[in-house]
Amino acid sequence: MARFVPSDVTELRDAVGDALTAREPVEIVGGGTKRGLGRPLQTPRTIDLSRLSGIRDYAPSELVLTAGAGTPMAEIEAALEANGQMLAFEPPDWRMLLGSAGDPTLGGVLACNLSGSRRPKAGAARDHFLGFRAVSGRGEIFKAGGKVVKNVTGYDLCKLMAASYGTLAVLEEVTVKVLPRPETVETLLFADLAPANATALMSAALGSPHEVSGAAYLPQPGAAGAQIVALRVEGPAPSVAARRDSLVREHAAAGVPGVLEGAASQMFWRDIGAASALAGVPEQAIWRVSVAPMRGVEVAVTVAGAIDATWFLDWGGGLVWLAVPEAEDGGAAVIRTAIRGADGRGTGHATLVRGSAGLRRSVPVFEPQPGALAALTRRVKEAFDPAHIFNPGRMAEGC
Repeated sequence: MARFVPSDVTELRDAVGDALTAREPVEIVGGGTKRGLGRPLQTPRTIDLSRLSGIRDYAPSELVLTAGAGTPMAEIEAALEANGQMLAFEPPDWRMLLGSAGDPTLGGVLACNLSGSRRPKAGAARDHFLGFRAVSGRGEIFKAGGKVVKNVTGYDLCKLMAASYGTLAVLEEVTVKVLPRPETVETLLFADLAPANATALMSAALGSPHEVSGAAYLPQPGAAGAQIVALRVEGPAPSVAARRDSLVREHAAAGVPGVLEGAASQMFWRDIGAASALAGVPEQAIWRVSVAPMRGVEVAVTVAGAIDATWFLDWGGGLVWLAVPEAEDGGAAVIRTAIRGADGRGTGHATLVRGSAGLRRSVPVFEPQPGALAALTRRVKEAFDPAHIFNPGRMAEGC
């Protein structure tokens, strides 16, 4: 396998041009931590973006950061931490879940549109993606967006590149919006709630004026069968205290909650974003299911009633994490039937985050698209990568 490690956008363009001339497909790699996502790839060439690294422009007062696509997340987070800022979409670290090594990169996070527990309040990664420079599958350098939100005109190509998994273009430089880091973080833990009560509590909390920035339902460590609802509040200390106390009063029927503060609270939500509760489950397929928040418990309970499944909820019930046996189709049919619901009209999508190479070849890793949407996806692919050299087949066979 030929490996190319460009150090600037010109060398990146030349590497893509060489692949086009040779008519050989290419795998795009940043830190290599998410190579297990999507359908397995076998390509004669690899483009390694690790040298396209470093923060190139950071204006803390403007809340904007520009960096090479291969910049490690650790470097980004250290720079933001030093200035009391953060990536508000809270990118999760899935290395333990995927059993991968290396360093996650900013470009990889954006290309996969990965967002953590703050998503219902702050939006997804794509909502903070302001601009980029890239090389298309035609071997052309192009730019989109800018360094301020109002500079985005015409087609919003940033949102198109987010969640394209490197199948449309190779990102060389990216610009993101950053936000101030909260002064205080506290998490309320309500114990022993039945699923229906948990859904009601999370829905009420997220819909309240108390600016809840995280709501999850998960097994309580060290208490088999017990469940907890976790609610996070962030901001200036007096505001956090007032909102915390209001939530406790308004939901007194749920019991007296425990409280996690500071670093303990931050670690708690990092573990949720990393799906740590399922990472240690051996030889299980891991699914990430997105549905309407009020249906999260319904989908999880339906799947668990049909096959052996371990699950928890994030995003106030809108994100269902499932660990199921890999046997047969790894639960794909059961999970996607549960999404549609008893009347067949439910909506949502299921992504196989972890599975053996054989399973990822045999079942749709991403939610199958209706005919019209699949045709549009093919046309977009043809526009950016007509020779189909970038990560071919990673998202779906033939794409």
